[in-house]
Amino acid sequence: MSFNRIYDIAGSAMRAQTVRLDTVASNLANVDSMAGSEEEAFRALKPVFTTVYKRVQEAGGLGAAEVSISGVVQSDRAVEKRLEPDNPLSDEQGFVYLSNVNTVEEMADMMSASRNFETSVEVMNRISSMQQGLLRLGQG
Repeated sequence: MSFNRIYDIAGSAMRAQTVRLDTVASNLANVDSMAGSEEEAFRALKPVFTTVYKRVQEAGGLGAAEVSISGVVQSDRAVEKRLEPDNPLSDEQGFVYLSNVNTVEEMADMMSASRNFETSVEVMNRISSMQQGLLRLGQG
């Protein structure tokens, strides 16, 4: 497998984790948002990743896999319904609807995405170091 393929694979992982971090940021920004109906309430966003297998001709035909972002879906967890008759957003019965974002879950997702991103950066740094070592071999 060429160094360029490794960069491509690590880059796809970094793109995926960036989308994951974007959705976490959006979810946390809307954690306290309210709406006047259940349909209008903010629902947590979750990225959907798929694996893309590619055949590599070098190294005896070993495979390589990148990650692809298939899309972003809304969580199907129920939204919270709270009685607040004085709230200007309340419906006819005095209820407001809060987002279905779970802060603890989002923080865990954020930590996981950050670590995965850092791991991909480390892979790129190691490959760069290996390339530098190969170049130094040719100088001697």
